[in-house]
Amino acid sequence: MGKMKIRLFPDGSIQMETEGIKGKKCADYAKVLEKLADAKVYSLEKTEEYYQTELLLDEIQHLKDNQG
Repeated sequence: MGKMKIRLFPDGSIQMETEGIKGKKCADYAKVLEKLADAKVYSLEKTEEYYQTELLLDEIQHLKDNQG
């Protein structure tokens, strides 16, 4: 199960960090927070988890391509 950590700073900025959410879905969470907080994303740092689903899909396609 994924988690979303949100920190609010005195200057009004918001920091969000996702944990256990693999692939591009974490960016979807950022969009939801952006709408809820009526805010704008200025920076997005991708973690190792961001790339895990894409690698898995690439590996599946590679296996399918080499089956026959």
